Amino acid sequence: MKNRSSTIFRALACVVAGTLFHATAGYADPLTKKTVPTATPIEYLVVIFQENNAFDHYFGSYPYATNPSGEPAFVPAPGTPSVNGLAGGLLTENPNFINGANGAGAINPFRLDRTQASTCDNINHYKNEQEAYDGGLMDLFPKFTSATTSCPTGVTAPPGLAMGYYDGNTVTALWNYAQQYAMSDNFFATEFGTTVMGHINLVSGDTHQTNVVSNADIANGSIIANINPPTTLDDCSSGTSVEMTSKNVGDLLNAKGISWGWFYGDFAATGSSGGIAQCDANYNPHYDPFQYYQSTANPHHLPPTSVSMIGLASDQANHQYALTDFFNALAAGNLPSVSFLKASFGETGHPSDGTPLQEQTFLVNTINQLMKSPKWSKMAIVITYDDSDGWYDHVMPPIVNQSHDSAQDALLGSTGLCGTLQTGAYNDRCGYGPRLPFIAISPFSKSNYVDHGLADQTSILSFIEDNWGLDQIGDQSFDAKAGSILGLFDFDHQHNQRLLLDSDSGEPKH
Repeated sequence: MKNRSSTIFRALACVVAGTLFHATAGYADPLTKKTVPTATPIEYLVVIFQENNAFDHYFGSYPYATNPSGEPAFVPAPGTPSVNGLAGGLLTENPNFINGANGAGAINPFRLDRTQASTCDNINHYKNEQEAYDGGLMDLFPKFTSATTSCPTGVTAPPGLAMGYYDGNTVTALWNYAQQYAMSDNFFATEFGTTVMGHINLVSGDTHQTNVVSNADIANGSIIANINPPTTLDDCSSGTSVEMTSKNVGDLLNAKGISWGWFYGDFAATGSSGGIAQCDANYNPHYDPFQYYQSTANPHHLPPTSVSMIGLASDQANHQYALTDFFNALAAGNLPSVSFLKASFGETGHPSDGTPLQEQTFLVNTINQLMKSPKWSKMAIVITYDDSDGWYDHVMPPIVNQSHDSAQDALLGSTGLCGTLQTGAYNDRCGYGPRLPFIAISPFSKSNYVDHGLADQTSILSFIEDNWGLDQIGDQSFDAKAGSILGLFDFDHQHNQRLLLDSDSGEPKH
């Protein structure tokens, strides 16, 4: 086992009495039937990867909601911990201005209610986000990331939209999950930037590749904007493309014979012409990162040959599935060991495409089904996001990976830099980026707990590597730097209970 994994395993062996058998005897992977040792009692991991929301946008006022009449109420339990959120002068004397630090139009964070669930889309480009962070002053979000276009029909963006936030009267289910289980208030995007960067970092921690030296979406060999996979890897892709050449976590899981899958709501082909798949208009190739790698792509969007083959490397789907395939596998008792879930268009939480209320319906319906499954007793569900959408968050991330590109980096204002590039390091990967929501739902989650340990999107990748005894990605993947998410779990005490919620209100079912 690799050095970092060995260190974590020894720590677990000291503090997790009664769970050492997972690393010595293991369990039988439900599909490969292979004996798989795990470093924790978690034998099934479900990663729900949502879209475009910052921590303060969803949890800035946690655990205190406004509770106006006509909206689902949220009243925190006694002893609910606070978070590093919006309070005091951040709400009343915030330094953000429309036109810069000395300009006109001061914008304080403002509450969005349920009638404002549909909003415009903000700006989340690699450079724009760095400019908004203004070297840690965190005062230029209205100027650089607030929405100007991409609005739903009939919706107009108010000035400084990026400063808007929801509370527990709108994102009610997420607040209730945080109350019952564990959340982090120190979890970050691995880099500044957009959807594709977040997805690639989740599965490989490496947005640098060698096929393209430079174009509008690639700088010095690193992805800095949304770009599609090539049509050779995805029939339903188009336009400017890039193929990733590093390993991804799917390769690592395959090497150990562990079942896994990426399940995306809009992935299924709607037809075929000349052997080329046709896809729904809502299909977005950015939402399946494994399509960027030759080893894990399903170019023709082929379905699994049977429910019993879902999760297996030998099947024609090559681990890339529709979301319905996940629920079919769950119902049949053939849940892969590691599952990544991506909601359909409108249910991802992405502004303009859908609403937090539509997202809530998807999350609750999915998690209720998982909790009712016999696999729940050995499961962990984690919910997080690909990027911040440019929404305001008041916490400056630690810059653990520097970049020095005067054309693309602007974290330090006019100098156009993100620190000093280390010798031999890949450029244009400035990170960590914005702070994101992160919730761990499991019988092993600590209850009503807020973890403050530093983590990022590749901490999920790192957990998979460590729990299933995989290698690391290598080639300057962020997984080597990732903090641990183990602080959200307690493997030595009574299991946390199921929390079934109402999908409309987000409140507990009675």
